Amino acid sequence: MNILVVDDDPIQRELLSGFLENQGLKVFKAANGEEGLNVFIREAIQVVLLDQRMPGQSGAEVLKRMKAANPMARIIMITAYADVNTAVVAMKDGADEFLEKPVDLKLLLDKIDALKTDIGIDEDLKAVEKRMNEQPLPLKIISNSPAMRKVISAVRRVAETEWPVLIQGETGTGKEVIARLIHLLSARKNHPFVDLNCAAVPESLFESELFGHEKGAFTGAVGERKGRFELASGGTLFLDEIGEMPIHLQPKLLRVIQEGRISRVGSEKSIPVNVRILSATNKDLKHLADDSRFRQDLYYRIKVLEVRMPPLRQRKEDIPQLVSFFLERYGKSSVRFSSDAIDMIVKYPFPGNVRELEHVVQRSVTMIRGNLITPADLPEEIQTHQLTTQGSLTERLDNMEKAIIRAALIETDWVQTRAAERLGISERVLRYKIQKHKLSRNFSA
Repeated sequence: MNILVVDDDPIQRELLSGFLENQGLKVFKAANGEEGLNVFIREAIQVVLLDQRMPGQSGAEVLKRMKAANPMARIIMITAYADVNTAVVAMKDGADEFLEKPVDLKLLLDKIDALKTDIGIDEDLKAVEKRMNEQPLPLKIISNSPAMRKVISAVRRVAETEWPVLIQGETGTGKEVIARLIHLLSARKNHPFVDLNCAAVPESLFESELFGHEKGAFTGAVGERKGRFELASGGTLFLDEIGEMPIHLQPKLLRVIQEGRISRVGSEKSIPVNVRILSATNKDLKHLADDSRFRQDLYYRIKVLEVRMPPLRQRKEDIPQLVSFFLERYGKSSVRFSSDAIDMIVKYPFPGNVRELEHVVQRSVTMIRGNLITPADLPEEIQTHQLTTQGSLTERLDNMEKAIIRAALIETDWVQTRAAERLGISERVLRYKIQKHKLSRNFSA
């Protein structure tokens, strides 16, 4: 990594340069802003340590010019006059970090290490984007959030190998999409991508699905049939929900992975297969293996490399773009969500993750009569979450009571005697609550 130290104080400049050189980094030095800009433009600089106050051009001016020349460069602003306003201005102008003199060298090294990781992620993302521009992929990957940027960075690196990959994450996080992306970025991209949902195959047919069968191998086997391994030969086999695989078949899968050969059901003939294995699960396979509910040797064999998918609640920055993507997918580009509706959606935790968000968009665009989706048009669970998680305890309890009464009235078509019975209160108390919460049959309140 190339680092540029720009500081008019020769003692400070040499101290920082010497320390960083001792860490194995290549360091360039400059005594003022103009000299620093010349070095920055001439050399491939990844990180700049920039003094805030210098004669001639100030650090703030140099910062703006450096970011204009290379927005990808990371800049750490250093000043002896630290205050909140200076820090805010520097960060707004594009500084990535802010340190006060005298510089804590350990803290500086920690920040450089973090920036080095961030730079590596950016390089991986650029490489993936370049591949996707050269050969457009039949996938839409939204990765504005830090969590998803790390995923795409990991995907780029694992795609270049032949090792098995285990993709882990909650239901609905997009594990199959990532498996397909790994395949499309790999050297096997022109060969088959074959998937098998282990949770959807009857146990009696599992072996045949994987390895195929010969004619007459079992009742109903009226002809020979290739299994998923043969169909995927030369390409990628994606085993989704692998935690659901019957444990008595796991040794056979392990043997195939190790030996690269299969035998169809009803045949003793050994057939070579050249397949890369990608697996996915929403379960804790390590815990299952420790409890002898999943073979440990298979667990470690399929988890040579690992990609962890973040839940949607950890990548909220992606939600607005995901909403736009789903609107376009369902041919509703003329429909839009109001800013209040988007705000409510972003605050919702989405236990069903991206798949649940997709269903929210589907329901909203199907039921809306106009072109603008407002908070009142969103599913009840999103509205209720907003009501019961905002404000003081008293306000939240009131909002929860209002939501419960509202739901009971909807379910009983506003028949107050039935709603009161369902709620376990008298009709008189229900009428009081309706007035208290200003509920009306059109439920605009």
